Amino acid sequence: MTDETGHTAAGGTMVEAAAVRVADFAASEHFSRLFREGMDLVEETAGYLDGAGREDAKRLGRAGALAYAAESMTLTTQLMQAASWLLTQRAVSEGEMTPFEAASEKYRLGGTSRDKSEAMWPAGDDPCPPRLADLVTRSRSLHERLKRLDDNLFREGPGGAAPGENPLAGQWSALESAFAGRG
Repeated sequence: MTDETGHTAAGGTMVEAAAVRVADFAASEHFSRLFREGMDLVEETAGYLDGAGREDAKRLGRAGALAYAAESMTLTTQLMQAASWLLTQRAVSEGEMTPFEAASEKYRLGGTSRDKSEAMWPAGDDPCPPRLADLVTRSRSLHERLKRLDDNLFREGPGGAAPGENPLAGQWSALESAFAGRG
């Protein structure tokens, strides 16, 4: 259990536990590879949207051009969120920010990836430029992976439980309630 100060029965705080996970992750080789992948995707996307993407957009009809503009704005927003999150983790790794600061809610990864079943390109007869479609797919994948990492790094404890608390306690309690009085 957690009291109003964030301290748990185990003696630590949820923020302390998250800060330790953040520090360990930020110092890992996994983070270094993920950081490079994310920043490379940001650069590649910017290069496309400022170069060949402009030419692709000019070849589209009115509906296609509108869909292209909307898709490129969504793509840019999602990548900027990812880059901000990655830069925060790097700041921890390089000692420019404490893990406690990075564990703050304001540095959490926001937004959600669009559902895969949702049509990416509702532009009638204008097909989505293949390079844009590839960048969108890769950006969604990156964002989903970062979101899972963010959720795991900043969770309260195993399975969402507070540190020192049984992660199945909530489910056990629900079962007991469901079968109460059936003895």
